[in-house]
Amino acid sequence: MHTHQEQCEAAIVTGAWDTLFAESLAWSRDQDGAKDPRPLFARNVVYLVQGRFAEAWKTHALCLEAQQDITAVGAWVKELIERQGDSGYAHLVMGLFLAQSGQSEQSMGPYAEAAKRLPQSAYPHYFLAQIHERAGHLEMAIKEYREAVRLAPGYAPARMNLGVAYQDQGRLEMAIKEYREVIKLTPNDSAAHSNLACALAEQGKMEPAVQSYKTALKLNPQDAEVYFALGGLYETRGRLDLAQRSYQDALNANPDYGAAHSALGWLALGKHRLQEAADIFSRALKCNEEDARAYHGIAEIYAIRGKRQSAMENYTKALKYYRDPEKRNQIMNQLFQEGQVGD
Repeated sequence: MHTHQEQCEAAIVTGAWDTLFAESLAWSRDQDGAKDPRPLFARNVVYLVQGRFAEAWKTHALCLEAQQDITAVGAWVKELIERQGDSGYAHLVMGLFLAQSGQSEQSMGPYAEAAKRLPQSAYPHYFLAQIHERAGHLEMAIKEYREAVRLAPGYAPARMNLGVAYQDQGRLEMAIKEYREVIKLTPNDSAAHSNLACALAEQGKMEPAVQSYKTALKLNPQDAEVYFALGGLYETRGRLDLAQRSYQDALNANPDYGAAHSALGWLALGKHRLQEAADIFSRALKCNEEDARAYHGIAEIYAIRGKRQSAMENYTKALKYYRDPEKRNQIMNQLFQEGQVGD
């Protein structure tokens, strides 16, 4: 057996993540390991348990997308379980492999086994919670996230996800509490500031929300989504000049951010700049051909111009792609009032 492979397995069995990372790097640098997906998967495991999700996503693409790589990694993890079945961390790694190779439901067993063998570890509960969340079992996810936080109060990824789950349930005070704890633990986490801003905005606390979004942007000046969210907040408050600037900042950060194009199109439409709005909506659809707001805006332009058939075609497309029931009802009510839809 290769020395680096032996060292990686020993590190997995004991949960020595820094050692696992160093040995997996050395394994990849060896001639025999250069094209081997297993050391890449070992680093993927470290990234996941440390909450370094951007890096985890990159390594996932290199070791768990091609079928031959999935087969190789799966065989290795299975052999590890057969030899080191008493190690809770080996079961944890099996769960991570299954969850990332399209076998989420099957990962629950290894995670539960890991939790049994590692009663003081937050990791099995944290990753099991993610599986429940993907399956839409939010209460079960919250239960597991809370257990992870109880076991490891300083584990920021668990607190962040718990906050998101609370926010999805509308439990905003509890979500805000978790986001603030994450910020105490990792003050430079732009996502925590952004999530806090979003929850504060949902509470109607607009000025604190604006300040939290601004903090997030200081930490990550190229985050188009945060510029867009800040623009929406300004628009809600009637600060259309600041909204327009924020939407443009979103496009400066990401020229293909279609939602920002649509938002600018609606601002132009509100000023009755029909051709300008039409051009902007067209750009939005080049970025995303299923952009409901862009179709809705184009339909409004055609309706203003008296082109009923073209308006109806675009209203129909907007209805097809809108996920927000309020937006769908808004269009339907408008069409009923105009007598363009039969009952």
